Order: sequence, then structure tokens, then C-alpha cells
Amino acid sequence: MSISRPLAVLATVAAVLSIAPAAAQAAAHSDAVSAGETARAWGPYYAPGNQARTAGSLVASGEDHGDIPTADTVKISGKLYDQTRRTSTCGWAVFRITYKAPGNNLPHKHRSIRDCSYRTPASYSFSSHDVYQVELKVCAEGKGTKPSLNCLYAGTWKTLYLSK
Repeated sequence: MSISRPLAVLATVAAVLSIAPAAAQAAAHSDAVSAGETARAWGPYYAPGNQARTAGSLVASGEDHGDIPTADTVKISGKLYDQTRRTSTCGWAVFRITYKAPGNNLPHKHRSIRDCSYRTPASYSFSSHDVYQVELKVCAEGKGTKPSLNCLYAGTWKTLYLSK
């Protein structure tokens, strides 16, 4: 009986020691991921009637957790597909980027990508700074230099990123 107790203690210590390096490595990896960049795939998102679609990825780096949390840099990349056969219709991916301005204001700006070539994707990549939120809307409408007011204001925005 006196021999079985020390053996049980040794078995417990050995089990803890074998788990400890893995736990320490996992904790170090967790810190590296949270302190570094956060990569996230998104999509596909579609225009009404599936006339256009887009999908891509978003990388947020340098998140701070001040009164208004923001990411230092957000990089968005992806592909936009026009899925209509009509030459007069284009697919639009419209991004609404809310950023922190002086005085802790949160204005937004739009970034629009257009593709008018049936089933041939338009690749895009851009970045923005001091980002609080990134939203997306996909539309399909006639050719133009910018998306229509209907595209910008009708329907709902899909949130791709919100700083925490």
C-alpha cells in the first residue's frame, strides 16, 4: 500500500509535466495571434437575384482597445463576379468603411468596385487606416461611374469587421 501511493503521485506528476509544454505552447500561440493580425475569410455575398457575387478576405492589424476601438490597418481583398449576360448590367461591391477621425468622430467613406464582364472576375485589394467597422453591399445595375443611390441606401449592409 505504501508503494502504490508514491507510484500514483509519480504518475500524476508525469502526466502534468507532459501536458505543461503543450499548454505553454498553446498559450504562447494564443498571445501571438491576438497581438498580431486577425485574418478572416468572408463571403460569398450576392446581389438580389444572384446577379453579382463577391468573396474575399480581410486582415485587421494593430487593434487598440481605447474608448473607441479601431484597427490601425485593415486590408480587404477579393473577387467580384458579374453574373448577368446583359452587357448593360454590372456587378458592384460597395464597402462602407467607418473610421476614427480627430475628435473621436466616426465618419464613413465608400469604396466601390465594378465588374461588367460576364463571369470573368474583377480582383481588388485595398487598405484603410484607423478602421472601426467595414460593411459590404453587393448590387447589380447599369453601367455608371458610381453605384446608384438605390444600391447605397436600399437593403441591408453585411458587417465584415467590427473592432472590439
